[in-house]
Amino acid sequence: MTGKIGLVGLGLVGTAIAERLLAKQFAVVGFDIDSAKCDHLEELGGKAAGSPGEVAQEADRVILSLPDTEIVRQVVEGPTGILEAKTPPTYIVDTTTGDPEETIALAKRLTERGIYFLDATISGSSQQVRNKEAVFMAGGDKAAFETCMDIFETLTEKVFYLGPSGNGSKAKLASNLILGLNRLALAEGLVFAGKLGLDPEAFLELLKVTPAYSAAMDTKGKKMLSRDFAPESRIRQHRKDVSIILKYAEKAGQDLPLSSVHLDVLEQAIAAGDAELDNAAVIREIERRKRL
Repeated sequence: MTGKIGLVGLGLVGTAIAERLLAKQFAVVGFDIDSAKCDHLEELGGKAAGSPGEVAQEADRVILSLPDTEIVRQVVEGPTGILEAKTPPTYIVDTTTGDPEETIALAKRLTERGIYFLDATISGSSQQVRNKEAVFMAGGDKAAFETCMDIFETLTEKVFYLGPSGNGSKAKLASNLILGLNRLALAEGLVFAGKLGLDPEAFLELLKVTPAYSAAMDTKGKKMLSRDFAPESRIRQHRKDVSIILKYAEKAGQDLPLSSVHLDVLEQAIAAGDAELDNAAVIREIERRKRL
């Protein structure tokens, strides 16, 4: 299936998605509340629209890359939203890390209107999306998933269909729990190695060939040591993810002691002014912590 692709949300990940689609000769029409991001889309070769509804009017398949589920709902069902289009799209692919129950409810409402909604969450930063290294995890109608496979194959080499609506969101939460703790453990270990007098750069290379290895070492280790905190993913966004993780753990009756500590670290990092920095900047909060 070909045709114009709609894209609502032109932040770090949304822009990376646009770049990949445009590089493969898809026509892209997009919208963001930040007009500068719309201008940038046009510089890349896409077309800017004035609202989500205008995007939907031009594209039968629309990708969402937004901060949270409430904003997704507003973009889809709110004033000037996607459903306001004279001819709404048939397929909506939502890459947002959101609330699974709200995602399921939205998918049901859209199904009643003949619109297929895929929660196709992403494991990976904007740079990994740009490099086609991110992993997509999709829930929703299987036939709709297969219809959108050309989009997924343009964006990634690793896409998993996980079953009904909401499963993509659930998988992303569980994946982010582990990913975030891997980053936090790496930051704490690098700071600890430095306190012991080890060369942090040499220690990082050692870690990569030990059983302690995690992919966080490849994506965030160098950024931590070089103090490169230009955002590929932001601390404030991961704080949102961890809060949702803890919400669903409470519903399930499960205690998540490590994630509870992680949330505190992220909140303190935000209080210190690091909200907009890359998640690698969590090392700054570890460095700030002193034993009394």
